[in-house]
Amino acid sequence: MSLVDALKSEIRKLYEIPDVPWQRLMKFFVAAAAFFGLAVVFVSPWKVLAFFLGIGLLVAVYARPLWMLAVLAVFIPLEPFALKFVPDELFIYAKYFSEILIYLLLGSALLRRVLAGERRAPTPLDLPFALLVLVAIASAVSNFVDPGIAVLGTRQIIRFMLLFFAVAMLAPPRAYLRQLVVLMLGLVLFESLLGMLQAVTLGAIDPLLLPSESRFYSSLALTGGTEQFWAPGQRVFATLGRYDQLGTFLCFFLLLLSGWVYEIQKGRWHRYFFLLFAIGSFALMLTYSRASWFGFLLGFLYIAVRIKKDKKVLAAFLATVALIVGYTFYTGVVVRALTDLPEQTVLARLLEAFSYERWRGEYYGYGRVYWMLNTPLKVVPASPLFGHGPGSYGGGAAAVLGNTGVYDKLGLPFGVYGTEGYIDNNWFSLWGEIGTLGLALYIWMFALLFRASHAVYRGTKDPLVRGLALGYLGATLAFAFQAFLGTYLEVRTISLYFWMFGAFIVALGQREKIL
Repeated sequence: MSLVDALKSEIRKLYEIPDVPWQRLMKFFVAAAAFFGLAVVFVSPWKVLAFFLGIGLLVAVYARPLWMLAVLAVFIPLEPFALKFVPDELFIYAKYFSEILIYLLLGSALLRRVLAGERRAPTPLDLPFALLVLVAIASAVSNFVDPGIAVLGTRQIIRFMLLFFAVAMLAPPRAYLRQLVVLMLGLVLFESLLGMLQAVTLGAIDPLLLPSESRFYSSLALTGGTEQFWAPGQRVFATLGRYDQLGTFLCFFLLLLSGWVYEIQKGRWHRYFFLLFAIGSFALMLTYSRASWFGFLLGFLYIAVRIKKDKKVLAAFLATVALIVGYTFYTGVVVRALTDLPEQTVLARLLEAFSYERWRGEYYGYGRVYWMLNTPLKVVPASPLFGHGPGSYGGGAAAVLGNTGVYDKLGLPFGVYGTEGYIDNNWFSLWGEIGTLGLALYIWMFALLFRASHAVYRGTKDPLVRGLALGYLGATLAFAFQAFLGTYLEVRTISLYFWMFGAFIVALGQREKIL
């Protein structure tokens, strides 16, 4: 042994630092950070901070990917509020922190497999995902879509799906799932109580929580801000920025919670779950988000009535419907004439969903109803197989990029209200962008996850996993329904969790040899 090697060995013993690969990588990144940090310090201190944070993020993701996955899951509902306090110089880094973390988690999972010499276990979504990417590429090429727009449009479609493959490769153990569930349910309790506080204080804290400021990077709108068109204290949103984002977030986790309420044995945890379910359900009602209400109802009835054969729930549902119908006849409410108002009761908000006047206003105002009719009548027939290309129609990419090409070509207004670019219907935006083939592949992925969850529910004896699979069945139906009423397949506060927990179910099912 040379003198240098002996000296290294003694230093290592002195500080008791094991020579493991991730620590060598950390030393390399620290040295690189010091070198390059000196080079950029004269440009902007904010850029230096972003650089060092980026280096730290790389090290943390490689060293502790499951920790960072938990950080991502907890941070997402807090992100809209946290971004309010980020300075303009750092905003673009903070805005895409969560998305970059997904890519890093995927890269870390792949690198770990390669270094360990392990083969990646196949998942049910491998084939449809690969075909979906190929269809998106074919759509972009056949429509001569600008490469930059095509990349951004494809990214908008698949970015949260990538988290599914990252989590499936990391294959977290059951103990990790249990800890993450406790964290997330604690966050659900916090968001529910904060939303209830908004209602109790009649909106006094709304200005603090609402991310109303628009942020731009060059000519791109990173965020358009949220305009509070509803009365203060109504349509609570907690830290999630919009009432429908809080609603869909609560809907998803309340449906998972429903599975655990049914499957966990009665005792202390069961009582906690039931109490949280009651609090969360009340907060869900206060969001005034009809997509969340109807999605939750659809998912919960599937769980309780279709799977668990709970006659009490069915009787309660039918009795509630009868009471609402009886109330409308007794009071003489003209449902067909109801319209959206800044301040209205929960029942009026519910009944307005069935109002002819609202449907007519949405059509002539280029709202959701207009696009539900004109997408299959005008957009799809113009390019039925491969669509008009990623980033060209109906979704967030077309809206942010201001890509009016397809709309102008077909003589259509630029999305909702003629100005927004998106069409408030994610299934139809996919249909317009990647065609019937792409839409069919996307639906196939949903169907495969639904089938996998059903198999795990039937096959596992573990009540935690069984309850998760049962709740996920209802959440899948709810999420699929909600995608007809907004661009929720692209919204991180719900879509990210759908793919993440789907991966948990697949990984645990494979570990138990069920899938």
